[in-house]
Amino acid sequence: MATPESPTPLQRRIDAELADSLDEELELELDDDRLAELISGVGGAGADGSMERSLYFRELFRLQRELIRLQDWVVHQGLKIVVLFEGRDAAGKGGVIKRITQRLNPRVCRVVALTAPSPRERSQWYFQRYVPHLPAAGEMVLFDRSWYNRAGVERVMGFCNDHEYEEFFRTVPEFEKMLVRSGIVLVKYWFSITDDEQHLRFTMRIRDPLKQWKLSPMDLESRRRWEDYTKAKETMLERTHIAEAPWWLVEAVDKKRARLNCIHHLLTQVAYTDVEHPPVVLPERVHNPDYLRGPIPRELYVPSVY
Repeated sequence: MATPESPTPLQRRIDAELADSLDEELELELDDDRLAELISGVGGAGADGSMERSLYFRELFRLQRELIRLQDWVVHQGLKIVVLFEGRDAAGKGGVIKRITQRLNPRVCRVVALTAPSPRERSQWYFQRYVPHLPAAGEMVLFDRSWYNRAGVERVMGFCNDHEYEEFFRTVPEFEKMLVRSGIVLVKYWFSITDDEQHLRFTMRIRDPLKQWKLSPMDLESRRRWEDYTKAKETMLERTHIAEAPWWLVEAVDKKRARLNCIHHLLTQVAYTDVEHPPVVLPERVHNPDYLRGPIPRELYVPSVY
């Protein structure tokens, strides 16, 4: 008989599963710890004023539980949600997206991160390649960069001409108004970091072998053209901030605060409530007396290295 001092094997297994679930989040945070250790080696700013770790995790888990409630509401009501994440390279968009999607159903909440357009796509209507990724009823789509590439990288790097650039600004307000009229909830975030912070994050990526893949020649060139990107961002915000789809700026120098603030704000964009679910009852397993499990050759197993 189990006592509070001697949990049952099932309880121990449940506790282990819960710990493993928390470790998924801790694994993500190891990146931040490793980068923090590298800061001293590059002469950057310390973690002064950064959020207490226990408070951060407590709030993150609470917000992730709210995201699950939102997910249930989206499915139940057949809502269609599109969230755009824009910002400079290394601004922390990917980190926020990971924390949003980490505990959600990938069939409900999915991420779209398109590569550079193909020659065929470049010949199409600019917005055409984004349309197939828009949500159906009961879906949330997170765009890790979006059609605003034209207002940013394409403008700065010369991948579009002046006519295409101006046509984008003429078209995008109408395009987004159509999305909203169709019933899509459209939320647009710009992640804002300082010049010094981007320099620090790029330097740490160069020194971190697990992060070097994130640095492309385009990223390095964007560093050189900081001021050009600033001008492009200011023009974009001025010309595409509309009542139907306003921009929301996330102060992202402190990664942890940026994640919590963004998720908290996203949750306010939909008036959701709890969805009643029938109680889940695990059915009894059927046992057939004539069932015999056949042998499986050992060579089919993955070697037990650990």
